[in-house]
Amino acid sequence: MKRGFFSLAFLTLACLALGASCAKTDAPSASSEGPASAPAATAKVDPSAKALVVVFSATGTTLKVANKVVDATGATLYQIVPKQEYSKEDLDYNDPKSRTSIETNDPTSRPEIASDPIADFADYGTIYIGYPIWWGEAPRIMETFVEAYDFSGKVVVPFCTSGSSDIAESGAHLGEKAGSGEWIKGKKFSPEVEDADMKAWIESLQ
Repeated sequence: MKRGFFSLAFLTLACLALGASCAKTDAPSASSEGPASAPAATAKVDPSAKALVVVFSATGTTLKVANKVVDATGATLYQIVPKQEYSKEDLDYNDPKSRTSIETNDPTSRPEIASDPIADFADYGTIYIGYPIWWGEAPRIMETFVEAYDFSGKVVVPFCTSGSSDIAESGAHLGEKAGSGEWIKGKKFSPEVEDADMKAWIESLQ
């Protein structure tokens, strides 16, 4: 009788252990994040609204695209200039000790902006906001910028340049940091984008 009881107990414990192992395999890891806030699906750009193109460009690549947005919209250009410029060594993504690697890995990092504040920001109804993609996201200096302004009542259109990554949820993440505004998902562009293609994209937002 005792032998049968211990055999049954052992079998029960083995089944429980197997079940626990399977549960751990299917469970999400502790580092899993919830879904980002979705960009506004119904937001439209009003072509009659005063427009501003905000751009950060460490190497000049994104600035080329920003200038094409300006040409297609007649918007005012505002360039985010970092207080400490980024050197070639700073931009070395292969070096985990490079400045950009350190900033990216530190969610509290907010690089300072040397450009004068935008005094008439409230007058703009549409904000096009451009940046390069670093490690799948916008650079931290973009968070410095969006946290400094009130985007209430504005339609915000992100655009980016990247060697490989798409714009993905980078714009939505900036929208979360801003805490206001209607953020459209936006688009990734090559610096050689044709003027006609840029114009077509702008018109598709209206």
